[in-house]
Amino acid sequence: MKNKQEHFDILRKIQKKPNASQRELASDLGFSLGKLNYCLKALQEKGFVKIKNFNKNPNKINYFYILTPKGVAEKTKLTLDFMKRKMKEYDELKKEME
Repeated sequence: MKNKQEHFDILRKIQKKPNASQRELASDLGFSLGKLNYCLKALQEKGFVKIKNFNKNPNKINYFYILTPKGVAEKTKLTLDFMKRKMKEYDELKKEME
């Protein structure tokens, strides 16, 4: 469950800031740089994210993260799952209060 939430958070953040550095993404998400790198590689292997480096950058360390159509579909699915969970939690809390 935690892994899905982390992947959702990464996909959402990438969609908002595709040119953010790994260090910036890790900081925004509260992840270590190693954990973010590991998750990005997993998302890339699943075909959810494309990682491209800037060709004109002399350092070759800056990357651009792109959600693939498959990644957008996965983000949508994870969003719906999240909303269903929250609606279920709300209904359960409402029943407890009655």
